[in-house]
Amino acid sequence: MEPLTEHRSVSGPAVYGFLRLVNVPTVREKALEESLAEYCRQHELTLSGLFTERVAEANSAAFTGLIDALGVPGTYGIVLPSASHLGPKAIAAVRSKRIAATGARMLLVRRGTPSQQREIGSVPALGTES
Repeated sequence: MEPLTEHRSVSGPAVYGFLRLVNVPTVREKALEESLAEYCRQHELTLSGLFTERVAEANSAAFTGLIDALGVPGTYGIVLPSASHLGPKAIAAVRSKRIAATGARMLLVRRGTPSQQREIGSVPALGTES
């Protein structure tokens, strides 16, 4: 007899994490990684990978890799500790548009004020209204 659906191992929607860590201590890096993993557990998401940017440039290899990963069929979105991990305002605005163009959702562990979210062009998560 097949197990009940509730007893089957089911993976949640696939998301990728992104951290911008320029001159950040290792202990802070680990804490941020753990916060993304915990957020995904709480929201039944599968953290499929983590891209870490360690240089302050707009077209980093980490961000390019993230955009490529968001193009994988079945990918739901990106999870960030906060919008500031996309970079300074000008870079964040461009990056938000590139993420939105993939059709992926942007999920923030810690949200700013609604006006800050609109400034960078965040994409609403499941079950939210815009």
